[in-house]
Parts: sequence; C-alpha cells; structure tokens
Amino acid sequence: MQGVDPAWLPDRAFRPIGTRRTLIRGTGPLVDTVHGEVARACEQFGGRVERDAAPEPFDLVLELTGDDSSEAFTYEREGGRTTVTASGGPGLLYGLFHVVRLGEAAFQGSHGRVEHRPELALRMLDHWDNVAVHPVMGQVERGYAGGSLFWSDGRARGDMDRIRAYGRLLAACGINAVAVNNVNVHEAEAHLLTDRIGEVADIARELRPYGIRVHLSVTFAAPMVLGGLATADPLDEGVRGWWAETTSRVYEAIPDFGGYVVKADSEGQPGPFAYGRSHADGANVLAAALEPFDGTVHWRAFVYDHRQDWRDRTTDRARAAYDHFVPLDGQFAANAVLQVKHGPMDFQVREPVSPLIGAMPRTRLAVEMQATQEYTGQQRHVCWLGPMWSEVLRFRPEEGASVGQLARGGLVAVSNVGDDPFWTGHPLAQANLYTFGRLAWQPDAVPGRILDEWIGLTFEADAAAGVRVVLDGSWRTYEKYTAPLGVGWMVQPGHHYGPSVDGYEYSPWGTYHFADRDGIGVDRTVATGTGYAGQYAKPWSEVYESPTSCPDELLLFFHHVLYDHVLHSGKTVIQHMYDTHFEGVEEVEAAQRVWQGLAGLVAPARHARVAERYEEQLRSAREWRDQINSYFLRKSGVADAHGRRIH
Repeated sequence: MQGVDPAWLPDRAFRPIGTRRTLIRGTGPLVDTVHGEVARACEQFGGRVERDAAPEPFDLVLELTGDDSSEAFTYEREGGRTTVTASGGPGLLYGLFHVVRLGEAAFQGSHGRVEHRPELALRMLDHWDNVAVHPVMGQVERGYAGGSLFWSDGRARGDMDRIRAYGRLLAACGINAVAVNNVNVHEAEAHLLTDRIGEVADIARELRPYGIRVHLSVTFAAPMVLGGLATADPLDEGVRGWWAETTSRVYEAIPDFGGYVVKADSEGQPGPFAYGRSHADGANVLAAALEPFDGTVHWRAFVYDHRQDWRDRTTDRARAAYDHFVPLDGQFAANAVLQVKHGPMDFQVREPVSPLIGAMPRTRLAVEMQATQEYTGQQRHVCWLGPMWSEVLRFRPEEGASVGQLARGGLVAVSNVGDDPFWTGHPLAQANLYTFGRLAWQPDAVPGRILDEWIGLTFEADAAAGVRVVLDGSWRTYEKYTAPLGVGWMVQPGHHYGPSVDGYEYSPWGTYHFADRDGIGVDRTVATGTGYAGQYAKPWSEVYESPTSCPDELLLFFHHVLYDHVLHSGKTVIQHMYDTHFEGVEEVEAAQRVWQGLAGLVAPARHARVAERYEEQLRSAREWRDQINSYFLRKSGVADAHGRRIH
C-alpha cells in the first residue's frame, strides 16, 4: 500500500517466486489468495503462474490435496522442483509464506519431504482498541502506534484495504486470530455484540482471505447493558437464554467467528463475584452459548484486589491469580480457555513465570504476552522481546512439559499495532510482532533465528549485521537502565513511561519495592513473607525460597535483602544497581552510533524514524540512570565503588 511500510513483506521478498513458473492446484478462497500473491509477484518480476493442469516444467508447485481446514503443509525440493502440498487452504497459504521466507534457498539444491504444522492451534492478537475515543485511555489503550486500525470516528474504518494488508502481514508470520476491541468494554464497544455486529462482520470479511478468525471482547454484564435484563447471574436461565440467542445471531453474521474474550471482576469490570458465583460459572455460560458453533471463550485470569492497603505486607498481588483459579481446576467447560499472563504481575521487564501455568492440568490454558511495550519503552525504545518470551516458553514449571507445551489453549499477545505508517510506531518494534507469531507457531524455536528471518525479509542485506546489533541485546539493555533484579514497577503512575522509584510504593495497586535505609525487595518466601514462593512446584519453590539459590535477576522479586548482599555475580546489590544503570546508558549510546552508521543502507523514512526514537531513548535512559542511582545512593548512603558522578 502506498505510504505504508511493507514491514516483512517488501516486494523484493517475492522476487524468487516472481521470476519463476508456478503451478497452483486446487480451489477455494485461500487458494485464490495464494494465487493472487503469486500472480502479483509474477506480474512484477516476469514469471508465470498457471492454475490446475498445464504443460511442464514448473519451478514451484503449490497443491491443495483436500478440503479440510488444516494448517499443516509439506515442503520438498527434488528434481529441480519445489513442491508445497496441504490438505487445507490455511496450510497452503502458510506453505507459500514458508517459501517466501526461504527466498532463493527454496529453489536451490534438494530437500527431502518435511511436514510443518503449528504446535499451538490458536495464535492470537488482542487489540485494546476503543471504538469511541475514551477520555482517559484514548483510541487504543496502551497503544503506541497511533489510532486504531479497525475503528475511526466511532465506527468501523472505511479503509478496509489497510485491514486486509494487516491480515496479510499476520498470516505471513503465523497468526490466525484477532480480537478487535478492548478487554475493558465501554458503552460503544458493548454494542458490537448486537446492533453493531455488522461492523465486526465487515472486518472479518477482510481478514478471512488470510485465514484469520475474528474474536470479540464482551462485557460480562451484557445481558443487562444490552438485553435489559435485571441480572447477569450466570446461573439464571434468562441470562443463559440471552447469551445463547445473541451468540446465534453473531454466527449468522460471521459464520467463522472465533469467540469471546472476557475480563471480569478485574479493575472495575463486572463479573460473577457480584452474584456469589465462581469464574468457572461465569465462563461456562458463555462457553455453552458458543459450543454449538465451535466457538471459544477466552476468560482472563487477571483478577486481583486493586484497592489494597500499602501498610499491609501480607497482601500480595502476585498471589492473586493462583489463589483465585487453582481451586477451579476441572470446572471449566472444554471450550473455555483460561488466559493467563506469563508472569504473576503485569508484563514487567522481568518477572518469574506465573505459577498458575502448570498448576491446572484439567483446564485449557492460553498464555498471554504483551507485544505492545507498556512497561518496556512504549515503542519509543528499542526493546526486542524475543529472548524474554523464549525464556518463558521454555520454562518447565516442574519436571516434564514446558510452558509452550502446556499452553493448550494457545498463545496470545496484546497487539502493538496502530494506524501509524510503520504499523508499530517504532519500525524496529515490528520485530516483536513477527517474533510473537513465529514463536506461537513453534514455541521452542531459537529466537535469534527468528530475528535473522525478520531482518532478512525487512532490510537489504548490507544493513542486516547492523540491525541485528541494535536489536539482539536490547531487552537486557532496557532492563539494565530501568528497574533492577526483578523488582519492577519503578514507573510513572498511570501512563507508565519514565522513572518514578516510589510511583506505586504507596498505591492501592499493590506493587511495592519496600526500599529502606538498609535494603530493598519484597519478601515472598513461605518462611517469613507472603508465601508466594510456595505456589510453585518443586524444585522451583525451593529455588525461589532461598536468596542463596534464587537467580540474581529475580532476587528482589522474592526477597528483601541488604544493600551489601552479594549476588552470584560477586557484586553487591547496590553496586549492581550503579553498574547496570551506567552500562545501560552506554549500550544505548553505542547502539545509536551503529544505527547512525546505517544511513544510506536503510530506507530514508525508516532510518529517520528510528533515529528520532533513539534520541528519546537516550534521553530517557539517562533520566532512569540518574534517578535510580541518586535515589539509592541517598537511601543507602553507600557510594559507587568507581567514584562516578551520581546526582
């Protein structure tokens, strides 16, 4: 699209296909999409594409062998021909994009037949988009890339070409589902379920050619807000009937509708607690309405008391999800998915993996991540999250399955996309969106290889090494100059950008660091603290219980320690703080110089946008360094061992 960054699907990525002769066999909407992609490439680069029967020879054959909805495909290259076969239209589409990723390598040498299939059936993005601009949350809650792709001026956007282009990008990295509105459902958004379902159907029509199913966030109180009922009690027969009838009408408008996303009894949103019912009761009434249509309800486990007394050290927000939901294991319907944040708090730059994952073997769980960088620089800072997500997905809550294997309900990310010409505001933040899709397809994939894939598709070859340098260690650089050793939350309240060491220290939200003149950290041990460490199965409960075995990067999440506590690295806690905050700024300065050196190797508009963002990142990193170091120098009275200036 003119004026919109092509991200990882520039025209040159299709050159290897577009210069050759391709045969496409099969019929169906997604086969037509495949044909359209290949035909466009051939028109641009001089190749040819044929449908069904045609004289030999062909360089590439893309063949649909069945009529199911399978996403699997096989790839092989023998006798000078590359062949992709699939029994379902989605599989053929994914097979085409596999060839695009391989580039010229797809047409060289010989490769035996290999089957590719996604390890997770659902790979979804949740958009926190508001139909009507909210006075506090704006157009996109926690959105850092402009307005909504889907909504403008209180209604569905007229620019449906942009939505289709978005679907194309998502399919190319393996994402197959999108929730199109905010989990905090306000008045206008509530009506998408009923009298405005046609607007959702229009969006679904544009995403369907790329195998993407639409989901809708709904309010638990919908029977009252929309249906005029006196109650939303999930055990009330009138409520159950209302959900069944309403859901039936949704599927009349959108036959391939994916299902509902629900935030209930959380941060002011209504839920089943008002009626003395459990969250399983609440989820199951929606699951029953969706079940005849093969739909799913994604019920978020983000439930906690956000009106805590900061004086009470026994209350611990980290415990909440486990305490609320583990007793309900086995009570959720088969088509109800409990959507669990990957950490116990709220997408901090460093958290332990949520103990809820692995603790509910009789419940389908989806793991939720955050591609939008709420606490990781808000797409003004370079912060590639692939290594963090990979650590989470490879983590084994106990001996046996990894988080990626336990996420039977799928992998979900809060979207980082808006109507910005670069999609994600910061052009390099596109790497997070792409990486999420590829990890959702294969949770144990090596993140560095995914990064190389994205760079190879997105940038010219002579810029690749420099782009990798600025992205590869960027998460750990961000961690260095922000909150140390897993303590988190040292951000400005509300908007969460920039440092404020005590910003949430006396807040009802329950996120504290408990720094005093002697030490810092939250005691979450069983022996003397909140008991949170005991929510983990062995061996992790034992590892986290003791400061001598707890990993350094999580020490202050689990323990209150003295400033002179010696880490496994050999440094004291306070010296670690000083050193990492100075190092973080130095690493941003070095990355900025590398990016400056790519001028002329990167498209001018893209280079200029990243250069502008680096100026802000460096300003902010220095602010973080100076405020954190100054605060803890004054609090502890311990000088920097290297005598550097601390304000």
